[in-house]
Amino acid sequence: MSESSTAAGMPDELHRRLGVSDAVVIGLGAMIGAGIFAALAPAAHAAGSGLLIGLALAAVVAYCNATSSARLAARYPASGGTYVYGRERLGDFWGYLAGWSFVVGKTASCAAMALTVGLYVWPGQAHAVAVAAVVALTAVNYAGVQKSALLTRVIVAVVLAVLAAVVVAALTSDAADAARLDVGSDATFVGVLQAAGLLFFAFAGYARIATLGEEVRDPARTIPRAIPLALGITLVVYAAVAVAVLTVLGPEQLAQATAPLSDAVRAAGVDWLAPVVRVGAAVAALGSLLALILGVSRTTLAMARDRHLPHAFAAVHPTFKVPHRAELLVGAVVAVLAGTADLRGAIGFSSFGVLAYYAVANASAWTLTKDEGRPHPLIPVVGLVGCLVLAFALPLPSVISGAAVLAVGAAAYGVRRALAARTP
Repeated sequence: MSESSTAAGMPDELHRRLGVSDAVVIGLGAMIGAGIFAALAPAAHAAGSGLLIGLALAAVVAYCNATSSARLAARYPASGGTYVYGRERLGDFWGYLAGWSFVVGKTASCAAMALTVGLYVWPGQAHAVAVAAVVALTAVNYAGVQKSALLTRVIVAVVLAVLAAVVVAALTSDAADAARLDVGSDATFVGVLQAAGLLFFAFAGYARIATLGEEVRDPARTIPRAIPLALGITLVVYAAVAVAVLTVLGPEQLAQATAPLSDAVRAAGVDWLAPVVRVGAAVAALGSLLALILGVSRTTLAMARDRHLPHAFAAVHPTFKVPHRAELLVGAVVAVLAGTADLRGAIGFSSFGVLAYYAVANASAWTLTKDEGRPHPLIPVVGLVGCLVLAFALPLPSVISGAAVLAVGAAAYGVRRALAARTP
């Protein structure tokens, strides 16, 4: 039976509709929106003039994670990402812990991105705008993944155009000073690690490509190509923007900025561009939120299929072929958080959960054999160690809250297994 006939004959299977370009765009929408407008200022606050070193370190860890994820996704092309890989390679508990980390961490990311939209569009009513954005994008995802990919493509094009304008305006202005890129005594080792952890939050969107494994055409070929492409494009964009902003503002002014890209174009003497940057920031956060909701709902679907979450959320819509109940659940939870949560707390908590998720991915990739497409053994080792180091280098409140939520998840797993063992 062919793949298409199988999908058509089984109502709980998702359709494989996405090609390489669609997958790359979904990854770009998740990464670029999450990072450039949200993470540069706190990273500069942590690392000072060592910001670019932190960016490079985050990129190395992200590359290792991306390579491990791509090899695993090609072998296990099903919805769920590292939840599936951990379960298949390390055992049920580690798959569950990865899925739990992803769902809770990325749900916090969704709230953070929704709040970013609100703060840029209407600061006085940020929470109300955030909730409206969640409702609207949940409806888009509900209508089908192809529509999500099309909207993300438009968003990415707008954001890249805005970022290109910022880079050109900053680097060609009289205010630009290359000496501001020099690394000084304010760049401490711990600060650079903390900045890398914060900036890694911005790179983590390539997971969306892996979690859509069941909706990608020819996943063994598409996913290993799409993930490095999305990551490479994002790194080039991040480096260009970070250098441009630093040359105009310097690390101290950047660390204090609430809207660093808007401040940079004003410092460059291009005030008319500031409103455009605000619109670009809102559009970027919308793109990230769209892809985040997409990814969290697919992992929820996979966990519900295995009854780690209520099985009702494993349903796939007969017409739209999307996990509609999982999407509605994720949308409802994110809407509540977006209406009540604090932006900084959401970002820190999300970073810890995402790094834990990728630690399991690297451990899973290390168990692959050569015939199974194993990467060079050093890649998953560096990725695993890097994830753990960056996770515990985050601000202490983020570490404590993140570890506590992982412990709660592990305890819930233990209780469920104990109850299942007692059932005759």
